[in-house]
Amino acid sequence: MSHTLHPMRQPRLQRSELAVPGSNTTFIDKAADSAADFVFLDLEDAVAPPEKELARRNVVEALNDVDWAGKGKTVSVRINGLDTHYMYRDVVDVMEQAGSRLDTILVPKVGVPADLYTVEVLVNQIEQARGYERKVGIEALIETALGMANVEAIASSGGRLEALHFGVADYAASNRARTVSIGGLNPDYPGDQWHFALSRMIVACRAYGLRPIDGPFGNFSDPDGFRDGARRAAALGAEGKWAIHPSQVELANEVFSPPEADVERARRIIEALREAEAQGKGAASVDGKMIDAASERMAQNVVAMDEAIQAAAKARG
Repeated sequence: MSHTLHPMRQPRLQRSELAVPGSNTTFIDKAADSAADFVFLDLEDAVAPPEKELARRNVVEALNDVDWAGKGKTVSVRINGLDTHYMYRDVVDVMEQAGSRLDTILVPKVGVPADLYTVEVLVNQIEQARGYERKVGIEALIETALGMANVEAIASSGGRLEALHFGVADYAASNRARTVSIGGLNPDYPGDQWHFALSRMIVACRAYGLRPIDGPFGNFSDPDGFRDGARRAAALGAEGKWAIHPSQVELANEVFSPPEADVERARRIIEALREAEAQGKGAASVDGKMIDAASERMAQNVVAMDEAIQAAAKARG
């Protein structure tokens, strides 16, 4: 193991992330009572330009009026991009009027580390001016060729950064990739054309202690397609996936929750290695298979996820 280690900056349960347009108060209310671990109130792509100011007011009101933590939710706001004139007002209004109620800010189309620094400067100053005790985290959407080319530098930038998300739709547009739908597979490609990009982002996250989150699957009438995409992301190490429709929340929770049999086996692995250690042995056997320290690290990941899920379920009552 290298002497240089980057532990997880901020663990959060993020199996399902429900995207909600800030312009629709009905959707916001329903999201608060959903089974989603994470809810992000969107001020960017889901909101038309004439509705930007209304959406911002709605989001501030929802942050202040809804007991998100009491409902077992982590709540985030996706601001507009740094290349728009909406961004600074998004940060200022949301932070000044509801910053003490916010968990994270999701920054879209991050291309270089300085993009995050720009947002963080505003957040720092407003928190200090308002005397907030709660520190708002920052998450970055990697959804352009530039962002993916710089993903390791972005991941290592430190500060408030907690997670990276793979924005497959804008990433496809940025690369001029041929695709049939948001997050869907092109049958002309021999496999999954998003594998390289998603894998690269996940490796960057794991190297620097961030949570890797897979992005949207556009065809919400295709639950099997969503499950397949989520399983591929989970196999690579992603912790969760976006839900652009409420019907996708339970699918994401299902895929990114370890099965009970896996949790039970993980606990037996840890127990067997503890017994082996007491006997001065570095390895043991479970179910006819050799296990060692690497097995224990994998098992601990499974147990930690299960414990987080149980704690969240308890918080929701």
